[in-house]
Amino acid sequence: MQPIRPLMDEHMTILRMTTDIARRVTAFRDVEHVDTRYVEAATDFIRTYADHCHHGKEEGILFRELGRKELDPKLTALMGQLVQEHAWVRTLTTRVVEATRAYASGEAGQLEKVLRSLGQLATFYPAHVIKEESRFFTPCMHYFTEEEQAAMLDEFAAFDQTLIHEKYRHLVEGFEPDLDLDL
Repeated sequence: MQPIRPLMDEHMTILRMTTDIARRVTAFRDVEHVDTRYVEAATDFIRTYADHCHHGKEEGILFRELGRKELDPKLTALMGQLVQEHAWVRTLTTRVVEATRAYASGEAGQLEKVLRSLGQLATFYPAHVIKEESRFFTPCMHYFTEEEQAAMLDEFAAFDQTLIHEKYRHLVEGFEPDLDLDL
C-alpha cells in the first residue's frame, strides 16, 4: 500500500464532515440560529482530525520526505500552495471559534460571521482534496522507493497512535494552572 492511501481515506472522512457542515449551514440560515454545540464539535473535528492528524501527516511526514527529494518545480510550487491552504484553514477555524463564542454571548452580527466562515470551510475541502489527489499525491509517489513508502506508512501509524494522548494531555495541562490542590 502506498502512503497516499490512508491520506485519501482520511479525505473521505473529512469530506463527509464538510458535507454535513454545508447542510447544517443551510439549516442554520433557515432558522437564523446556530447550534453552538454542533459548531464546537465541527471545529474540534477540523482542528484535531483534519488539521492535526491529516495535515500533520502530510506536512510533518510526506512533505518533509518530499523536501529531501529533487522534485519537479511544479510539484514544489504545488506543495507550497498546499501548506498555505492548510495555514488558511487554521486561521479560518479560529475565526469560526471566535465568532461562535461571540454569537453565544449575544454579540450582534456574529451569526453571519459564523455561517460565512463555516460555509467557507465546507466549500474549501472538496477543491483542496481534488487538488491533492489528482495533481499531487500520485506524481509524488514516483519519488519514493517501496522501502521509503513502507517507512512512511510506519511513521503514519506511529503518529496516529500519539494523537489522542497528546490531545488530552494538552487539555489537562491547560487546566493545571487553575487547579486548587489545597482542597
